[in-house]
Amino acid sequence: MTRRTRKRLVFVLVIFGVLAAFVFANNSSWLHGAPGGKPVLLAHRGLAQGFDRTGLAGDTCTAARMLPPEHPYLENTIASMLAAFDLGADAVELDIQPTTDGRFAVFHDWTVDCRTEGRGVTREHSLAELQALDVGYGYTADGGKSFPFRGKGVGLMPSLDQVLQEFPGRRFLLNVKSNDPAEGELLAKYLAALPAERRDLLAAYGGDRPIAVLRERLPEFRAMSRASIKECFVNYAALGWTDHVPESCRRSVLLVPSNVAPWLWGWPHRFVARMQAAGTPVFLIGPWRGGFSEGIDDPAQIADLVADGYAGGIETDRIDRFAASPIPGR
Repeated sequence: MTRRTRKRLVFVLVIFGVLAAFVFANNSSWLHGAPGGKPVLLAHRGLAQGFDRTGLAGDTCTAARMLPPEHPYLENTIASMLAAFDLGADAVELDIQPTTDGRFAVFHDWTVDCRTEGRGVTREHSLAELQALDVGYGYTADGGKSFPFRGKGVGLMPSLDQVLQEFPGRRFLLNVKSNDPAEGELLAKYLAALPAERRDLLAAYGGDRPIAVLRERLPEFRAMSRASIKECFVNYAALGWTDHVPESCRRSVLLVPSNVAPWLWGWPHRFVARMQAAGTPVFLIGPWRGGFSEGIDDPAQIADLVADGYAGGIETDRIDRFAASPIPGR
């Protein structure tokens, strides 16, 4: 190796070392420390009944595989949301379905056959028809031998209007259950009519096409789809080490699987702080396994993260367990 070649090699190594030091320092949560604050708890569908997730598919009737009840609440009802807030939730995720009369019902399933005594596609009913149904009708924990909530859910399916009227100062994440762009138009029109301060307490996620329409119509509204979160993560992987937050990550909402989170530049504190500064709340969820991701249901799973000062969000299907096992800072 010639002297000139050695000098070039040393120069390259020095440049590489400086760059590596910059990347480490710019993305080290340990160096920058925790930002302060407390974790934000997002209760998935309020306080809901648990169900067996074995072999879960998109069309699985979860009410028919309910676990033995531990409480009297049914998902997506006013009572379940109130219970979740009382247990310490900072926000509630709820599911919305358009109705034939241009309203939004709060209900998860594509059809009413599983959870109620009704029949047919949910969005092919009027709000009045949906609200006459018994949302506890189909729940069983013993293969159909007994139905402990039958007759107790009549009239409990709320409209989105009713939810926002009942909880005027609360935060909600709206789950759009279709990939119909017309639903994005309808939701954008609905949200645009709300006072700005109320709209700012809401966010949405769902199908690529309705969310694309929603983001186009209301660019300042926080909304996320599978396509937008993929674009955000890819762009952030390329540029996030520089402290840059790509446009695809701004004014959004991020549900971050726990097995993806450690690979994000600056996780946890630097990443959360960057996204918050860009108007994007971050919620940690269970590991992604190529299909469904669950919430964080055992506080022990994230005890070390929280003890280290994590101030981002945590989505959970079991807000009651977090209430029974308080986390630091709350």
